[in-house]
Amino acid sequence: MEVNTISKKALWAGYICSAAPTLMLLFSAVMKLIKPAPVVLEFGRLGYPEKLTIVLGIIELACTVIYMIPRTTVLGAILLTAYLGGATATHVRIGDPFFIPIVLGILVWLGLYFRYQRLRSLVPLTKS
Repeated sequence: MEVNTISKKALWAGYICSAAPTLMLLFSAVMKLIKPAPVVLEFGRLGYPEKLTIVLGIIELACTVIYMIPRTTVLGAILLTAYLGGATATHVRIGDPFFIPIVLGILVWLGLYFRYQRLRSLVPLTKS
């Protein structure tokens, strides 16, 4: 078993970085599932049919839940990266600002980077 040498500050920073996109994505998924009028209008503006709200809501919810489970968190991060890449492409395609899905994707991985020594060893950003 690997000894976690992450400081408490880094661990908490990781939890905070992970909580922000998790809460936003859960809210977004629920809104897609309950389909209030503004969500339906936004889907139309983005060029997607209304019937995709439920499908995308389920996908978003599933990816976020997978991310929230410690044993599957890296898989969840990979899936959320793909999902957020699609969101970024959608906004780029219609000329909208697209920084929010990019920032969420960065926070998803930054949270894991702060919390997991193994990820730090795979992506060394500091000198040993």
